[in-house]
Amino acid sequence: MGLLTGKVALITGGSRGIGAAIVRRFVDEGARVAFTYLSSPEKAELLVSELQADGTTVRAYRSDAASYDEAEALVQSVITDFGQIDILINNAGITRDNLMLRMSEDQWDEVLRVDLKSVFNLTKHALKPMIRNRGGSIINISSVVGVFGNAGQANYAAAKAGIIGFSKSVAKEVGSRNVRCNAIAPGFIETDMTHELSDENREQFLAGIPLKRLGQANEVANVCAFLGSDLSTYVTGQTLSVCGGLNT
Repeated sequence: MGLLTGKVALITGGSRGIGAAIVRRFVDEGARVAFTYLSSPEKAELLVSELQADGTTVRAYRSDAASYDEAEALVQSVITDFGQIDILINNAGITRDNLMLRMSEDQWDEVLRVDLKSVFNLTKHALKPMIRNRGGSIINISSVVGVFGNAGQANYAAAKAGIIGFSKSVAKEVGSRNVRCNAIAPGFIETDMTHELSDENREQFLAGIPLKRLGQANEVANVCAFLGSDLSTYVTGQTLSVCGGLNT
């Protein structure tokens, strides 16, 4: 369809799962794509090889989004290699689940650093070139857990809720420069983690989802493509739930 033809997208955590689905969808829509990986070099290389076979411009960068300095260097590298950044998708994230009474300080700090501070780092450094170009779309991957919480995930919920507040604030700050900032809140999406669920746990999840199925990574990628494209030029400061009705 070419919704993103002529645009350059930077996607963090793009080597697997939802991130890889976003990379594929953006390539399909005509974007030139830079994506990051940290612990999955083989998957990153495989994805680049697969997508470049069609002549698409795709590059993988090893970078820790939770590092302020590495985020700055990454943005500079992408600008050098691609000339611009039109779309930033902050997707990098981890979980370190535990009940609050058992949660360690390290489990708290690690999730806040990777899931929330990384969003600050990349947004901070990508904003200047976007403002210079008088346009851009920042898409932050939050979670429905950041909207209504979840037992055993206080750290993850806090980080994902922080992303929502962060996105609304940035949208208000840079809207006059034609830079948009939105969040996406996925629900239960089919991933390596959900494949390990017992049948009983899966049925418990499905009972609360009006569409009665788990989501697919490409369904999150579809919403990213919408927010990155010119179809959404009057959408900013919003949180779009991709959850099958769970957050209803």
